[in-house]
Amino acid sequence: MLEASGKAWEQRELEFNVTTNIEDVLFNGSPRFTEIKLNDFLAFELYGRGILRANRNVLLKEFFREPSKHICDAGVLVEIQINDAYVRMDIAVWNEMFFDEDIRKLHENGVHKLFEWSEAAAEVKASVERITKQFLDAAVIESMSPMTMSAPIKLEGFYESVYNARWNHVVEVSDGEGTEMEVREGEPPQPWTYKAAGYTLEKDVGAEGPGAPRLRLMVLTSDQGWPYSWKEDESIRDCHVNCEAERVWNIVKKDLTKWFGTHRGTYSAPEPRVLIGTSGIGKSMNAGSYLLYQLLHYDAEQLPMVAYFIGNRTFLFDKIAKTVSVYMGEASILNIVGGFARRGFKGYIIYDVALKGHQPSIGLPCKGWGMIVVTPPDKNNYEWWAKQMGAEEFIINCPEENDVKAMCSWMKRNQIPQEQAEYWKEVRGRMNNVGPILRSIFGKQAYDDRIKACQQAVDGMNALKFEGYLDIGYCCLSNDSDLSRKLVKVVRIRREYNIESPLNVLISPHVERETLSRLENEMKQSDFILLVLRFWDYVPPYLIEKYAVSAFLNKNLLRAIRLRIKELRLPGRGESHRCALKEHSDKSFTRKEVLPPPERLSNPVAMDHWVLYEPKVKNFPLVDGFFFVDTNPKTLVGLRMSTASKHRTTTSTVRRFTECLAAYFEGWEELSRDMSWDIIYVQHEIYRPMEGRQKFEVVNSDNLGDDENREIAAFCREKVRQYLAALSSADARRGEALRR
Repeated sequence: MLEASGKAWEQRELEFNVTTNIEDVLFNGSPRFTEIKLNDFLAFELYGRGILRANRNVLLKEFFREPSKHICDAGVLVEIQINDAYVRMDIAVWNEMFFDEDIRKLHENGVHKLFEWSEAAAEVKASVERITKQFLDAAVIESMSPMTMSAPIKLEGFYESVYNARWNHVVEVSDGEGTEMEVREGEPPQPWTYKAAGYTLEKDVGAEGPGAPRLRLMVLTSDQGWPYSWKEDESIRDCHVNCEAERVWNIVKKDLTKWFGTHRGTYSAPEPRVLIGTSGIGKSMNAGSYLLYQLLHYDAEQLPMVAYFIGNRTFLFDKIAKTVSVYMGEASILNIVGGFARRGFKGYIIYDVALKGHQPSIGLPCKGWGMIVVTPPDKNNYEWWAKQMGAEEFIINCPEENDVKAMCSWMKRNQIPQEQAEYWKEVRGRMNNVGPILRSIFGKQAYDDRIKACQQAVDGMNALKFEGYLDIGYCCLSNDSDLSRKLVKVVRIRREYNIESPLNVLISPHVERETLSRLENEMKQSDFILLVLRFWDYVPPYLIEKYAVSAFLNKNLLRAIRLRIKELRLPGRGESHRCALKEHSDKSFTRKEVLPPPERLSNPVAMDHWVLYEPKVKNFPLVDGFFFVDTNPKTLVGLRMSTASKHRTTTSTVRRFTECLAAYFEGWEELSRDMSWDIIYVQHEIYRPMEGRQKFEVVNSDNLGDDENREIAAFCREKVRQYLAALSSADARRGEALRR
């Protein structure tokens, strides 16, 4: 019996496919060792040594649980146990018992077939023994290999639907009083254009002609929907393409051009890339689908295959046969693409990280294939793979307000203007509350769920959670958290050398107001100011107006400014000039004084040194605040928060500033004689830095004659010096550490 069983084990080899039962995978369809009787085993393998009476002849699964209970002679038992046949059978029987227990667990979790194992949740897979997982994972790979897999599912008509998607577009036109959206048929005659920026691209805003209709949205309609939604009950037919989605395609197209270009032998495949964007903004449905469409229209001889992977499904688009097939299981993409790569076929993979924490295989992309990973800003989804592959990361911004308005115009194009306006007003209000999350702003139920979750997150917010989970104001992508998904969006900024970087900011004006209001009340003012400094270009203007000057009172910020000061010198001026703030590094402000609008000041005040003056005047000229240093002659130091790489200052602006000073201070004419000015621009280092001295432009106006223009211009040239202090989030954190 045992001999026959052994032959059956050796001879019976199943070819696995996705519908194979997990029992057949684990036991390979062969007789079970656990069901063999002990005496049969002893007779065939050990020449009858230790054979028991018939009434004690137990199954091997009973025997191996407690051998000494069934063979009482210790000497005989030792002789049996040192035999190789015993050792092999011991391992085999225990493995089968482990398998039996794991099969029971998997059945309880609804896993009966191999494809159900491939799609099982991580916790279900973790519940079984390691050997069980290894067997089943290997079987999944085998089932998906080109030689043994069952025929893939052909999706009839789906290739043609995607390839022949219909074009429409929405433009923004001026009607004399404002702008409105207009839906037009077909492809836009003038698509967006892009120019090089660092290692990627940015839209060329200057290429848009003044007064011409401005392209806002392109719409591609596939009757069968797009792969992103093919698993859903209702496929999504419209792919909304804004300038950000078009930018993604232009970056990939640039890679393909480089790959197939004049230096064709230089590159074995295009550079692997990672596209990172806020969850729910349409990067998968819109950017991913549009990228698929464009890749299908790319030269089929050069790029005959496109694979779209999402969840546990791989959609293989064969551009030569004009078919699309779906393969089940996470392991399928590596085997499918690998098989074609070995046969010399080239292609491109769109890998959508739909499952949290599922990084691509290190085997991807295969030789001769390009690849882009589309992911939310969670490093667990891509970081390890990206480092191994040397993949280039880039950011897709959230849709702008007018992009969403164009989407509303398209969706409600068949309704009367009043109904269109009402719908846009409703969607705009939702966007103000929860942010530009397309998944949550078009439908009432989705919005209600989202705003409830956001409000709960805001209500539970405190400084500790804010610092620990959100990374607001930092140029980094954190591991995803429930709080960050509800309250944070990622925006693209340009750092030094025009390098593209992500910046974490609060997701909407409503969340911004609610969260910062809570933190403003909870935190010490100095801590709150340091927080605001990290992302001042993305906080409400009232906070900048309220805290810009107060920020300079912070000793740590003042220390950082002194360390980072760099002179912006006039061309041709050889000698450098040490800034008064840095020259007197042992000094700090004695106090702050608020200056009202000049017309409300009853009498001028006495000027004092090292007092930080803050004009509470809307659109105060030239600076945000200033102070005086008792040098000989005296020095006025102006402080200006800046996000721009250039500042246009006119002679009339300088005149208005001096008029305000004359109104504020007693004896200004005498005080200001021979006085020099140091203007310090304070920037966050994430912004493009100022290059060289900022110009003072002579502008003719009714208030200034030619002589006064020339006099002010000469003063600016001879007496005004400019400095730049580029600070970083690290300076704020360093200040916090020093304070502790």
